[in-house]
Amino acid sequence: MFVPSDNSPPSLEDFTLVMPAVAVGNVGQLAVDLIVSTLNMSRVGFIHTDCLIPMAGNNPYSTCKEDAQELHTPAEVYVAPELKLAVLQIRAPIVQTKSKKFRQLIVSWIKASGFSRTVILSSSHAYQRDDQQMKGTPLRYLATPSLLKASANALKELGWREMERVASFPGLTEANAEPRLCIPGGGITKGLYTDSCSEDLPLAVVLLFCSEGDNIPDAFALVNHLNDWLHLLDDPSQAPNKWKIPTSWNLLFGSGIPPSMF
Repeated sequence: MFVPSDNSPPSLEDFTLVMPAVAVGNVGQLAVDLIVSTLNMSRVGFIHTDCLIPMAGNNPYSTCKEDAQELHTPAEVYVAPELKLAVLQIRAPIVQTKSKKFRQLIVSWIKASGFSRTVILSSSHAYQRDDQQMKGTPLRYLATPSLLKASANALKELGWREMERVASFPGLTEANAEPRLCIPGGGITKGLYTDSCSEDLPLAVVLLFCSEGDNIPDAFALVNHLNDWLHLLDDPSQAPNKWKIPTSWNLLFGSGIPPSMF
């Protein structure tokens, strides 16, 4: 359930929604961090649900001492009204037995809010690619039939590669076996995409093949790829540091080594 920050819920009609999937390397979440921080987006509410592991913390986008102590929750909504852009940032893993329930909650909220389109930023295990997926760029996309009606030409002009379907049983040649969509390490990405196809929702998945580790370069690659389509920034290729890194990234790998160890 969406809970607004004040008594007057914001109108999100015809906004574009960008959200991450909790997936390998947390690349989608890091990319969303860059969007919220760079565009100085305003928090307008949060998603109240028992499907996410409960947690709370300080403001990840603080710019001064005064706002650093604000309490933030696992699923929050930010907006940039001038761009008609909304972002749902998810900071906690989904409870394993409640994945389907969480997908249903998100789909219901998307329909109730009237978003013009939804974009899921995700990632998938690089080591589980098949031969065709190892060629060229590690970036892929998926789009529901509803989204293709409005954006097929734009995606074609970008020259993006669609996520390939793979053999049901790799290594076996079975004439009757249909290739299937497989996104290992992608969390709810495949399920949310399938649900959106069934509900006729305009939704796209933009994902990157990667491995666990320092995934900051992957986040920049993913957000720049998204920017080629949505034009959130004018031309980030001319200024590599134009994306603003949030203060919370200083502790991505924990605090420093305690001097007392030595």
